[in-house]
Amino acid sequence: MTVAELVQRQWGDRRIGLRSREATLTHHQVAAEAAARAALLVDLLPRGAEPHLGVLLDNTPEFPLWLSAAALSGAAVAGINPTRRGAELARDIVHTDCRVLVTQLAHLPLLDGLPLPGVRVLVTDTDAYRELLAPYRAAKPGEATVRPVRPDSRMLLYFTSGSTGAPKAAVCTQGRLAAAGGSLVTHFGLGPDDVHYICMPMFHGNAVIADWAPALVAGAGVALRARFSASRFLPDVREFGATYFTYVGRAVQYLLATPEGPDDRAHRLRLGFGTEAGAVDAARFEARFGVRLVEGYGSSEGGAAIRRTPDTPTGAVGRAAPGDDLAVVDAATGRECEPAVFSPSGALLNAEAAIGELVNRGRSPFEGYWRNPEADAARLRGGWYWTGDLFYRDAAGFLYFAGRTDDRLRVDSENLAAAVIERILSRWERAAGVAVYAIPDPVAGDQVMTALALREGAVFDPEAFQDFLSAQRDLGTKMPPRFVRVMPELPLTATNKVHRVALRRESFLCEDPVWWRPAPGAPYERLTPRAVSALRAEYAAHGRPLPASGSSAVVAGGALPRRRS
Repeated sequence: MTVAELVQRQWGDRRIGLRSREATLTHHQVAAEAAARAALLVDLLPRGAEPHLGVLLDNTPEFPLWLSAAALSGAAVAGINPTRRGAELARDIVHTDCRVLVTQLAHLPLLDGLPLPGVRVLVTDTDAYRELLAPYRAAKPGEATVRPVRPDSRMLLYFTSGSTGAPKAAVCTQGRLAAAGGSLVTHFGLGPDDVHYICMPMFHGNAVIADWAPALVAGAGVALRARFSASRFLPDVREFGATYFTYVGRAVQYLLATPEGPDDRAHRLRLGFGTEAGAVDAARFEARFGVRLVEGYGSSEGGAAIRRTPDTPTGAVGRAAPGDDLAVVDAATGRECEPAVFSPSGALLNAEAAIGELVNRGRSPFEGYWRNPEADAARLRGGWYWTGDLFYRDAAGFLYFAGRTDDRLRVDSENLAAAVIERILSRWERAAGVAVYAIPDPVAGDQVMTALALREGAVFDPEAFQDFLSAQRDLGTKMPPRFVRVMPELPLTATNKVHRVALRRESFLCEDPVWWRPAPGAPYERLTPRAVSALRAEYAAHGRPLPASGSSAVVAGGALPRRRS
């Protein structure tokens, strides 16, 4: 099935199909509005050009309408990240060969002065846009196409959310997107009476692949929040009658940080699907809101997927999804890693031998990156799909996430995974958010640093934190952080993932208070200017660069990007 067929299927359905603060549309109206935009797009795209349009929008009704229009016409949508700026923003638009760019007045200043040759810009909240669209109101789904619509027609060019180097645009066809939506509908038992609340940004694959597409397959309604808001989450869920939502990154932690109320369970919401909530916060979320969170693993590339089953142990993500032959391998040798061995308290005893990169040795649905053969080759090596993520697998075949390959730490000749340490530190009742990352050791390898965002009203007590660490039986001797940065909130990327590159760049040379242990086993004490001077001398003596070398502008007064809840 194609996404175009799913859009056409809405024709004649008078149930509510799309709701937001701006509008309420029936399924039929969604199909009609999409048909009008498809007809307009066919006229706007230059003959012979790639049929690509960029969408630089918040989660307004125009976003799913243009997704539907692209599907009907056989065009492809490039989701454009509104947190990008200047040359980087222009590069994303030009690289994906967008000849039409759909945006809104709030984002129009981002385009000022950018070299976008041959790009037609449509501003959706203007009279000019409404007048441009008016002649196409009588269009019907399927009448206007730029090319034949088939399951292998390009549908999405969605940029990966990596924060190093130029982002890569992953290709997703209509067939793969429809199949992904259908898989989630079957797995979660979603149906036409459900309402999918989309609060994650639609320029990112999570919201489209795991929320919008399943709603389309199930014939369910969609409710939009322009941008994620923890304070508006429950009011929206109640107002829209939402039953399902997706999340990424730290959204769950921000929801848990909101004040508790007697009506926290007064809603229809029954299921959340996403990544990085962690077992501790998922249990807290269900206990407070009565909503089950299901952690999954996947990506915009579609190269590998892990599915959670009822017997999945605490802390594990699940087993390989049907059709995937997943393995955890040593990237240097290509050999499969040993099964994880746990202590009675749950500590991973053989991290060095068990943690490796997750690969898919079976037939991968990965469809490549747009105009990036080098990135394609890096993903597909030796006939396998390499995910770039660290995992370990237990004897029963359950997989445990251990971080990105660049989140590995090398401490005293021992390999550690940031995600493993984070799961332990997140148990501290005062912590609302935890990020663990490596900074260079003055001599060799890495040192462990953590950033903590505390719960409302909590104060960092170094003795209490040390007592907590001592009580964690699965915290290895190399895992306790040497440096602890206490922040009002963790810095986030536009997709609500922790901005680890920025944290590593600032390290302990930052404006926030930092505690440290001058020697292994020593109590934590406040990092003072005098201690920083001594550390500078230590790094210089060994010829090692300071962790934040070259970032004096940041240290002097700049601030990391942070998102309010």
